[in-house]
This record gives sequence, C-alpha cells and structure tokens, in this order.
Amino acid sequence: MGAVSLENIVKRFGSFTAVERTSLTIPEGTLTTLLGPSGCGKTTTLRMIAGLLDPTEGNIVIGGRSVNDVPIHKRNLGLVFQNYALFPHKTVADNVGFGLRYRNVNRAEIARRVQEALELVQLPHVADRFPKALSGGQQQRIALARAIVIEPDVLLLDEPLSALDANLREDMRVELKRIQERIGVTTVFVTHDQSEALAMSDQIVVMSNGRVEQVGAPEEVYNTPASEFVAKFLGASNILDGRCLSRGPDGAELDVPVFGKVIVPTAKAPHLAGEGAAKLVVRAEKLLLRDSPPEGGAFSAPASVETVDYQGQSVRYFVRSGETQLQAINMIDERPFPVGAQVHLTLRPQDCAALPG
Repeated sequence: MGAVSLENIVKRFGSFTAVERTSLTIPEGTLTTLLGPSGCGKTTTLRMIAGLLDPTEGNIVIGGRSVNDVPIHKRNLGLVFQNYALFPHKTVADNVGFGLRYRNVNRAEIARRVQEALELVQLPHVADRFPKALSGGQQQRIALARAIVIEPDVLLLDEPLSALDANLREDMRVELKRIQERIGVTTVFVTHDQSEALAMSDQIVVMSNGRVEQVGAPEEVYNTPASEFVAKFLGASNILDGRCLSRGPDGAELDVPVFGKVIVPTAKAPHLAGEGAAKLVVRAEKLLLRDSPPEGGAFSAPASVETVDYQGQSVRYFVRSGETQLQAINMIDERPFPVGAQVHLTLRPQDCAALPG
C-alpha cells in the first residue's frame, strides 16, 4: 500500500468534470509529480488530497485510512503554494513555528524544531527577519520550512517554483529534491513544467482533460510514451503516421514516411498490438543532422534545413524531407548548419517508440 491512494476519484463542479475516475498510488517516501497543462485537473487532485476540496465520488486514503471525512487540519499534511502565503506581520521564526503552536507544542521544542528546519533550508540566520526583507527564493525556502517543521505524513507542493526567475528555479528544484530525499517525506508536486518533473520526480503522473494519461518513472514516461499526448507534451517529438506491418519477438516493423521500414524494439512498442495503423515517435534530440549518410546501424534520409533556432550549446532545426517537416535538437561545437543546407537525417531504431495509430 502506498502512502497516498486515490480510488476512483471524481470531482465535478456543476456539469463540468474536473477529474474523471482517477486511481493512483503514491509510494512511501517518493516524490511524485502531477504534470500537465493548465486545466488538466492536477491542482484539483492535489486540493482533494489536502482536504481543501471534497471528491464527488471515490475514496482518498492516506497512511492506510480513508480521509474523505477528515478535515484538513487533522490530516497532518505540509502544504506549500506558489504564492508562499507567509504572514507579513510575523517574523520568519513565527511563520515557521505557526503550525507547531497550533498543535500545542511547548515553547522550547518549537524553538528547537524551527531552528532545525531553518538549517535544513540553509537559512538559519534569518529567524528574526520579516518576509518582506527576504528575496523570492528565500521566501520559498521559508514556506518549505514551515511545511516540514510539523513533520507531515505527506508534503504537498502546488507550483512552488512558478514565481521564481529561470535561474533560481533551476537552483531551487535541486534544493527541493535534496531536502525531500534527506527527510524522506512522501511528496506530491504539481507543475506544468516538464523539465522540473523530469529532474525531480521518482514518479510522474501525466494528466490531460481530467484523466491520467500515463504513470511511470521519468525515463519510462519520456522514452516510452503511452499516448500521442504524452509524446507531444513531454519534450519535443516528431510523430510520423504509418502502418505496423508485423510484430514479432524482435519488435514491430513500421512503414513510415521519410525513413521507410523501421523495426522498433519490443520494449519501445508495448502499446502496439499488431498490424494496422501506427505512429512512429522520434524525440527531436535523437534525430541527428550529418554532412554524409551514416555507415550501418542507422536509418538515413536526405533533407534541407528550413529554420535554425540557435540556443548556444545546442540548436533546434526545422528540416524538410520530401513532404514531411521534422524538428531536430543537436549539440554543436561551433556553427550550426545554415538555412538551405542539404543534410542527412540519421535515426537509430532503438531511439524510436511506436504507438497505435
């Protein structure tokens, strides 16, 4: 049994269904990310776990007990929101210790645990300051310290990094993961940012239109998407419509535009039953541009460069081969291929995935 289990959860607001028949297990001690675009139901799901919303149908289990009728203040959960929700008139120490005072912890114990929490987020020197004297990143850490100081059974994070600038976001996602692993608390993290999900998660739950599209480890969800939505949302992908000609022990043979017949390894085509319409999924960074055709072990096709999106260490190309436009993200040493360059697209079968058509 996981630390948190959702059993056929449904949430409706009038005639609108925000979460549709969702079952999910969140293993003890892991960081599980609910990932998806705005309006997909991820925050609604988190708020039902927290007790801020009641499910219309289904059961929520935390620590082996149903909490449907348990109010938020009795669920022993730590919550961090994107706006931090710190009390501006209270010092950092008073903000962090607020939940402990609510639980009637004695003053000496509060002081000890507040200091430990501030040390954990690497801000032991700001206890006497007020939130307005702190940077956005520091306020985010204080909100996290307030959430973990109560020693919660589950930590819930709702887009906690969205208000930070890009560089600070990268630093803080490393810091969040470090803290979560150190204290070992089961964590549910909500984000629409694919890079955050891939970098931080033990388990990713990809959601769309109130439904779970796929659940798995980051590398599984990224490399073997279960649907076209997952392939498109998580990273940049080329999706080629074709046909599955056969499926055997070595893999599925697909006939697709540009590359012709490609045998996709069985492990990369788990959702493809057999002959019929199919889609070949090629991640943009797996499609390489070369001056000349490769020597064996890879597929190649001629193409011309239409657009160059230079990004420093890498470049994103849009290329055309016949009637098909594809995108490729390649690392570069010096200069990228220019617009109009004639190149050879190179693709290895093991870098592909296949989906039903």
